[in-house]
Amino acid sequence: MTVAAVPPGSSPGIAQDRFRQAFRRHPAGVVVVTLDAGRGPAGFTATSLTSLSPAPPLVSFAIADTASSWPHVESAETAVVHFLGAEQEPLARRFATSGIDRFAKPTSWRRLPTGEPVLDGVAGRLRLGVERRIPAGDHHIVVCRVLDSWLDADRDPLLYHDGAYHSLRTRTDISDAQPHVA
Repeated sequence: MTVAAVPPGSSPGIAQDRFRQAFRRHPAGVVVVTLDAGRGPAGFTATSLTSLSPAPPLVSFAIADTASSWPHVESAETAVVHFLGAEQEPLARRFATSGIDRFAKPTSWRRLPTGEPVLDGVAGRLRLGVERRIPAGDHHIVVCRVLDSWLDADRDPLLYHDGAYHSLRTRTDISDAQPHVA
């Protein structure tokens, strides 16, 4: 495959603010990624989780080179992705905040028998084996194999859209609705 070079004098792409504006309009699921590369638990909120392949089961997420969790991700062999429920905006905000101990109270967590830190009360999780870290602009794309999963199918997901957290409302089937009696 040949990659075309940017012609001299042309723009290498749109401005960063325009790029961010475009992606603010794209809703995304919210997850928290946790790991421990031997220096204690680390974690961060992400909206970049992507399903890559069902065979083998692969996912990816992105992390900024300047993120406080990047040094941990750079050397971790495993990680856990936590799917957040609609009511877990405070947890998403906590793991998106720099300069704090994200695992201190009120965060409720424990370790799996394999050593990874896991958050309690989430809507689901994937235990991952890190396979590749690919530099991409000012981020790295982390490709992982899904080793194990647990899901609570009865929970609505937390979403991020246009700079704010949102939830999906479960629609009640009209045929199940009770008639109003006056």
